[in-house]
Amino acid sequence: MKSHARTYPEHVRAVLVLGLPLIGGHLAQFSIGLTDTVMLGWYGVDELAALTLANSWFFVLFLMGGGFAWAVMPMVAQFHARGDQVQCRRATRMGLWLSLAYSAAVLPFLLWAKIPLLALGQKPELAEAAQVYLRIAGWGVVPSLSVLVLKSYLAALERTQIVLWITVGAAIMNALLNYALIFGNWGAPELGIRGAAWASLLTNSLSLVGCIAYIQITLPQERLFQRFWRIDAEMMRRVFQLGWPIGLTNLSEVGLFASSAILMGWLGTIPLAAHGIALQLTSATFMVHLGLSNVATIRSGNALGRRDAENLARGGIAVTGLSVAVSLITIGVFLSIPEALIGLFVDSNEPALPQILAIGAGLLAMAALFQLVDGAQAIALGLLRGLQDTRLPMIMAAIAYWLVGLPACLLFGFAFDWGGIGVWMGLVLGLSVAAVLLTLRFWRQKLPQQKRV
Repeated sequence: MKSHARTYPEHVRAVLVLGLPLIGGHLAQFSIGLTDTVMLGWYGVDELAALTLANSWFFVLFLMGGGFAWAVMPMVAQFHARGDQVQCRRATRMGLWLSLAYSAAVLPFLLWAKIPLLALGQKPELAEAAQVYLRIAGWGVVPSLSVLVLKSYLAALERTQIVLWITVGAAIMNALLNYALIFGNWGAPELGIRGAAWASLLTNSLSLVGCIAYIQITLPQERLFQRFWRIDAEMMRRVFQLGWPIGLTNLSEVGLFASSAILMGWLGTIPLAAHGIALQLTSATFMVHLGLSNVATIRSGNALGRRDAENLARGGIAVTGLSVAVSLITIGVFLSIPEALIGLFVDSNEPALPQILAIGAGLLAMAALFQLVDGAQAIALGLLRGLQDTRLPMIMAAIAYWLVGLPACLLFGFAFDWGGIGVWMGLVLGLSVAAVLLTLRFWRQKLPQQKRV
C-alpha cells in the first residue's frame, strides 16, 4: 500500500513544529550580528560603517564555506529516513573535515582584509578599521563553520530544540560581552570595535563547545567523534560534490549583497551606515524564510529517502504558503514604521541621524519590494537541496545575481544617478530573477516515484 498522504493542514503543522525552533535559532544567531550593529551604532557612526564593511567581507567567505555544512543536512535527512545511522555519521564527519580545511584556506583573507578592501575602492580609514575588527573576529570562521555543520546534523535528526537553545545562549552571552567590552562596563576595558570582535569570537567558540558537549552526552550511541581523525575519502568526495555548488550559490547571493555594501561605500560613510541598518532589518526577516528553507530541505530529503512524490509536492506548497504569509506581514511593517525601526540603531544625539533616517527609509521601501521574491528563492533552494539538486541552481543563482543583479545595481545607482535607492533596485531585480528560475526548476523537474510500503 502507499505511504500516508498528509493533508495540507498536517503539512503546515509539521513544518511549524520542525521550523519554529529553527527560525528561533536563526534569529538568535542573527541577533549576534545585530547586537554588534546596534551597540557600535550607539558607540559611533564610523565604527558602524566599518563593521558593516567587515561583516560583509566575513560573510562572503563564511557562507561560501557553509556549502559543506548545508550539504550535510539533506544527506543526513535522507540517511535518517532510511534508518542508516552509519551514513549519517560518515557524512557529518567529512562535512567537519571539509569545513576545517576551508577555514584554514580563507583565514589569511580575513586577517589581511585591508588589502582586498582597498583594491575594491574602499576608503583607507574604513578598510583599516575593518581589518582591526577582522584580525580578531576572523578567527571565528573556524568554530562558526564547525557549529554550522553540527547544527545541520542535529536539525536533520529533527533535534531542532537544542539548536535553538544553544543559539539563544550564545546570543545572550554575546550581548553581555559586547556591553562590557565595547563600552568598558563592569570594569572591562573600553575596546570599541575590538570589543565587538572579541565578543563574537568568544561566543562562536563557546557555541562549538556546547554543540560537542550535547552530542557527546545525549547521543553517545551515534559515536560521531569516534576515530574522527580518520579520513573517509569516499564520503568526503560525496559531501564535496554536493557542497561546493551550494557554497558557490551562497557566494552568488551574499556576494551580491556584499557588493552592494562596496557600492554604498563609494557613496560615503552615512549612506553605508544607513545601508547597514536597512540590511540588518531585512536580514532579520530573512531568518524566518531561512528557517522555513531548512525545513524544506529536511522534509524534501526525507521524501527523497522514501521516494514519496505526493508528500514532497504537498510539503512544498505548504512551506511556500507560510513564506508568503511572512512576507506580507513584513511588507506592512517596513512601509508603516521605517523611521522607528531605523532609529533603534543610532543614538538620538548623533548629528547625522536625520540623514541616516532619510536614506534608510527609502532603502526599507525598496526592501519591502523584494520580500516576496527573497522568500521564494530561499524556499525553492531549500526544496532543491533536499533533493540534492545543487549544480543547475548554482548556475541559475550566478545568472540572477551577477549577470542581472549587480549590473542593475551599477546601472540604477550610478549610471542613472539614483544613489542608494538605485543600488537596492538592482537587488530587487536580481532576487526576482532568482526566485522565478529556482521555483520553476523545482516544479518542472521529475519528482521521485512514490515508494510502495
